[in-house]
Amino acid sequence: MTDPVHIVCPHCEAVNRLAQERLKDTPVCGKCARELFTGAPLDVNTARFNKHIERNDIPVLVDFWAEWCGPCKQMAPAYLQAARRLEPRVRLLKVDTEHLQDLAARYNIRSIPTLALFRNGREVARQPGAMDVNGIVSWVDALMRHA
Repeated sequence: MTDPVHIVCPHCEAVNRLAQERLKDTPVCGKCARELFTGAPLDVNTARFNKHIERNDIPVLVDFWAEWCGPCKQMAPAYLQAARRLEPRVRLLKVDTEHLQDLAARYNIRSIPTLALFRNGREVARQPGAMDVNGIVSWVDALMRHA
């Protein structure tokens, strides 16, 4: 049996502890009883971003984007499909850099869209530019193999 992992609920933000083997069993939150994985990226504010980055034991993939950005809009459906393929191994977040300029500044986001992969509260990789679903999943899988 492997060590338990902590997963932040996408609904109520409670931190859940569960066995890694249970990640694929459609686990539910111990507090709100809703599914811990929704198959969709989470739109976050700064507090939610911090909690997911700091408290999830699984990697967290973040899409830094803006509403006015054409390539960001083009990549949005691919990012949604990637969430369906990557969860429950990876949590996916979306950060609107226009509304969360503090996060864009903290992570020195200079072009959008930019994908960043976080592990244990720290950024471990970054990829600027729009990608299709296969590119996103392949990039994350390659990083996880070498982690």
